[in-house]
Amino acid sequence: MTIYDFKVKNIDGKDVSMEQYKNKVLLIVNVASTCGKTPQYAGLQKLYQTHKANGLKILGFPTNEFNQQEKGTNKEIKKFCQKTYNVSFDMFAKTTVNGVDANPLYKFLKGEKRGFLWTESIKWNFTKFLVDRKGNILNRYAPATTPEVIEKDIKKLLRAES
Repeated sequence: MTIYDFKVKNIDGKDVSMEQYKNKVLLIVNVASTCGKTPQYAGLQKLYQTHKANGLKILGFPTNEFNQQEKGTNKEIKKFCQKTYNVSFDMFAKTTVNGVDANPLYKFLKGEKRGFLWTESIKWNFTKFLVDRKGNILNRYAPATTPEVIEKDIKKLLRAES
């Protein structure tokens, strides 16, 4: 099984095959609108704008699991992201990243790249996974790791694979 075997729903409720992201470098992030880390949306958008022409895709997955920091509907989340941060990267339907009802894509990501002390659970909003053009999950970043810090890894990956 690879990352490309999954289907997810976008923020507008349409099915999206992960296969459409083949040959792209992906940064997959669980996001929230009322979190102390929400300003990372600005850094994610800047990263996307800077590197999308070279094959970077950022995928945002809202979740309400952590202190209920994403209470809005998909429509409200989309409006907030566009109005507040001019988000133009791909956003997906509100989902669950932990537990028995976790999104299958997230179950896969967590199984492939464990967190601190080899834990599988996502600990907070803005946990990030870096995926290469072949679908390999290369790294998992803690919520405190900003997009600006990750940029050097993305640039290296985009150069190596172009």
